[in-house]
Amino acid sequence: MANSLAKPLRTKALKFIYLQGVVALVSALLVWLGWGVLAGKSALIGGFVALFPNFVYTLYAFRFAGARQVQQVYSSIKRGAGLKYLLTILLFALVLKSSTVVLLPFFSVYVLVMIVSWFAPIFFH
Repeated sequence: MANSLAKPLRTKALKFIYLQGVVALVSALLVWLGWGVLAGKSALIGGFVALFPNFVYTLYAFRFAGARQVQQVYSSIKRGAGLKYLLTILLFALVLKSSTVVLLPFFSVYVLVMIVSWFAPIFFH
């Protein structure tokens, strides 16, 4: 089903998701070393809440490519974006309702992972 034209784009996007994952892990490790286990766990969860919806969006957005599949490309991107927002809201609600987290590391790592996307054009051409 996936278009072969979309494969290089999907590969670049997945490399970017990998970069976000590395940033989340390194920052969670630094928080764990500086503030303790609960803060490190909270930071790791914040990174996951940012990372997982982006991964799902990437899978949807880069399924199709090419001029002949414009409607499929548009539909896939739209569906992926909607699912990304829904997953983000659900994960925030789930984590904040059912888990004990330290809010500062949780939100800090979430924002840090999201800010990494601003610098994606520098790392990926």
